Amino acid sequence: MGMAPSPAKALRDGGARQRLTAQDWADAALAAMGEGGLAAVAVEPLAARLGATKGSFYWHFANRNALVEAALARWEEVGTEAVITEVEVASDPGERLRRLLLRATNWSAADPRDASLLASAAHPQVAAALARVTARRLGYIAALFTAMGFPEEEARSRGLLAYTAYLGHTQLGHAVPQTLPDGAARERYVETVIETLVRP
Repeated sequence: MGMAPSPAKALRDGGARQRLTAQDWADAALAAMGEGGLAAVAVEPLAARLGATKGSFYWHFANRNALVEAALARWEEVGTEAVITEVEVASDPGERLRRLLLRATNWSAADPRDASLLASAAHPQVAAALARVTARRLGYIAALFTAMGFPEEEARSRGLLAYTAYLGHTQLGHAVPQTLPDGAARERYVETVIETLVRP
C-alpha cells in the first residue's frame, strides 16, 4: 500500500557510469510491472531503461525469475513494511488506521502496482507474494481494530472490510478513475469510510 522509489539512475553527476545494484534492477522491474504487468519485466528493455548492459543484469541475477522474485520482495518491503513503519509513529490505533487508509488511497490513485499484480495473480511467484502481503496487511489492520477495543473475530471482519474497500478503490481508480473523489474530497471520503468501519 505504498510507493516504491523510482529506479536508480544509471548516470552519476558528471556523467560517469554508475555500478548498478540488485536493488536498482528490482526497482526498475517493479516499475515495469506497474506500467505493463508481469510481461513488462524483460531484461533488454530494463537494461536500456537503466542505461546498462545485459551483463550487469547477469552479474546480479541468474535469470528473469530471480529478478521477478527480487521485484516482488521489493514490493513487499516498500508497499507494506515501510508503510506500516510510517503509520506506526501515531500512538492512537484509530489515527494509525486513518493515516493508513489515507496513505493507501492517495497512493493507489497514482500508482498501478497493486492493480497490475492482482491482474497477474495466476502466476505462481505473484500468487505467493500476494498471499504473503495480503496476510500481513490483513493482520496489521485487524490488530488496529483489536487495539481499538473490538473483539478478535470482529476485528478480523472489520479489517477484511477495510482491506476489500481499499482493493475496490484501487481497481476502480484504474478502471474508471473519474468515479472516485479527488483532492480534499478524497480525504473526506476516507474519513467517511473510517467512521463506517469503526461504528459500534
